Amino acid sequence: MPSQHPEEIGYGHVVESYVTRMYGGLPRYLVLNGGRFLGPRWWHTTRFTRHLIADATAINDEELEALLGYEWRSRLTAGWLIGVDRRERFRARIGDLLLASEVCYSGSAYCFALARFGTHADAEILTAYLDHYLPRTDLHYDQPAALGALLRLDALLGTHHADRFTEPHGLWDEWVEGVGRLGYPSHIPAEQRRWTDLQCDFTNGWSARRGRLGSGL
Repeated sequence: MPSQHPEEIGYGHVVESYVTRMYGGLPRYLVLNGGRFLGPRWWHTTRFTRHLIADATAINDEELEALLGYEWRSRLTAGWLIGVDRRERFRARIGDLLLASEVCYSGSAYCFALARFGTHADAEILTAYLDHYLPRTDLHYDQPAALGALLRLDALLGTHHADRFTEPHGLWDEWVEGVGRLGYPSHIPAEQRRWTDLQCDFTNGWSARRGRLGSGL
């Protein structure tokens, strides 16, 4: 999937409007990637989250496609906006991008979106990703985010897709051991689930609050 600057298709405004908007000296994509808005001590959380939810509602599908067709910063931001607004019509698109794993960082946003959608179809996409990438013990991509999202979906749906990955000495343990030899830290499934829960529950809470109070939030 070749990268194309949004300017080339008449959407040159989307990067500045949605990706690089500044909060506390940091562009939105870096805040999303680092997750500092999820903590209680960041002074800019309220403003950041208000704008994120408002933009997720306001952005149109063509603008989202322009972001998804560009580089990792734009794709990461688009993944979050899609997930926040639960635009399930993008399921297949972000599933394809997740499996392709063309660029860094953005895959975690796709996993967040799939966890937010919360259906069996999303669990199947995450399962397919893990089937493909866990055997690659030489690659540290978005396996942790995918497992965390799948564990959340299993809990919500009453399914057990993740069981065969996380069984003792299974694919997950083999992958952790393999990437550990490359210098990457260990990843505990429960911690990956906790991180996904934090992202989704935070978004659920703010979305509900905005719905109660209206656009004046």
